[in-house]
Amino acid sequence: MADPASARYEPARSFDIRIGDRKLEAAWYGPGPASTPTIVLLHEGLGSVSAWRDWPAKLAEESKLGVLTFSRFGYGQSDDAILPRPVSYMHEEAHAVLPAVIEQTSLRDFVLVGHSDGGSIAILYAGSEHATPGLKGIALMSPHVFVEHVSTRSIALAGDAFDSSPLKSRLAKHHRDVERAFWGWNRIWLDPNFRSWNIESFVPKIRVPMLLIQEKDDPYGALAQIEAIEHESKAITKLLILPGNGHAPWRDEQERTTRAIIDFAHGVLR
Repeated sequence: MADPASARYEPARSFDIRIGDRKLEAAWYGPGPASTPTIVLLHEGLGSVSAWRDWPAKLAEESKLGVLTFSRFGYGQSDDAILPRPVSYMHEEAHAVLPAVIEQTSLRDFVLVGHSDGGSIAILYAGSEHATPGLKGIALMSPHVFVEHVSTRSIALAGDAFDSSPLKSRLAKHHRDVERAFWGWNRIWLDPNFRSWNIESFVPKIRVPMLLIQEKDDPYGALAQIEAIEHESKAITKLLILPGNGHAPWRDEQERTTRAIIDFAHGVLR
């Protein structure tokens, strides 16, 4: 990877991360890991590098930290995922893929910022033996720790509307193969075997501070998700409940979310 230290608050420097014979699309904003800590963005179930829009640049500029983004296998311009996804797909992302990304980008001190599936992956990483001493905190936006009806209902409705609504064309701007990206996500969440998926047992093992952010009327997850995390947590935990009925605080309530994440990152990295 090219040294990102020279890219300070400019448009992203794009590069590939090689994992075995496969590649992940990645981008870096701001200073490199040799000079300052890093915020690592973990995207949602239909996210990618480009789906973050200009938010990584905003985070880098306002925080004066580096920001790393990457598209998981099957998303953006990364290599395809193996479909159908297994019930354990987020465990594999947290325990195999994310550690390889951290190693290959030479991260030192860093904060994970995960949205939806990305938040769940952050929990699975931070609550496992794979977490390195460089991890200083995790900020979770609309994370999931168990499956609930409100989530599967919304995911089913998205599937019904995929071909007949603007959703498909919007997603096609961010994914090389929009059909595989969408149905790979949709079908595993609606698989009957996925209904018992639960990662609450990882939360008490997390030893770094957590910031939990969610909109009050999120159609993809009730506040019970972050309440369960807060209840199980043995780490310092802060809550930010936002008004609204969206699933993406970083986009829907960007100013408040950005400020909260930057303040949290600076606090745990101090």
